[in-house]
Amino acid sequence: MLAHILEWQRVQLYTYFEEEVSERARGGFRELVRHRVEGAPVAYLVGRKEFYSLAFQVSPAVLIPRPESEFVVVEFLTLAKGSASLSAVDVGTGSGCLAIASAHRHPGVRFVAIDISDQALEVAKLNATSYNVTDRIDFRPGNVLEPVAGEGPFDAIISNPPYIATEEISRLEPGVRDYEPRTALDGGPDGLRMVTRLIKESVPLLKPGGHLILEIGTDQENAVRALIEAQPELHLAPTIHDHAKHPRVLHASRQ
Repeated sequence: MLAHILEWQRVQLYTYFEEEVSERARGGFRELVRHRVEGAPVAYLVGRKEFYSLAFQVSPAVLIPRPESEFVVVEFLTLAKGSASLSAVDVGTGSGCLAIASAHRHPGVRFVAIDISDQALEVAKLNATSYNVTDRIDFRPGNVLEPVAGEGPFDAIISNPPYIATEEISRLEPGVRDYEPRTALDGGPDGLRMVTRLIKESVPLLKPGGHLILEIGTDQENAVRALIEAQPELHLAPTIHDHAKHPRVLHASRQ
């Protein structure tokens, strides 16, 4: 937060440690500290969050990107190796981190990025501009896969959907519960409302051999695998675990 107030890179706090901070900067820093004590996430206070080695602008209109979501990008880029061009959909794009990080690393990827929030899409567009991928990402407002109904078929559909059960939200830490957008968190009574729709609606939109890549809650592996297995056209790959060894990403391909 101090580096943000001073408009420095963080490393400069160490290399210029003897420099006295001005009273004006101290005042700004105290104000950020006050908001942080109240529970405001640091990412919202400084307006950015690193994801997949890229700095993304964030605001309370979007979910703060988490390191766990990078496993979705890693899986997508692994599948994309050797393909000159791919068409993909990112559902619930938020800050745009999944689509933008993927497009930034693979010059042949084109995305349709969907979000129900117009404010979130504005943030995502700013981030796409920062990394010169606006010509390869089509941002569309809408719910789940409705904006691409009748289009495709696509090589991949990826998503970090809302997957927290409604009654669990009140028990989240304050920085998440009180500040992050409810629409990006609330997955309905069992946390699977959007996941269930996404799995069903993805099947006719995927090419044969196309891929569905979903981030899941750590306690949802069996439930979501069962939902995917109920679709005879989809073939499940082994569950991908995060650095804490928690189930984190499920990947299925259309047979």
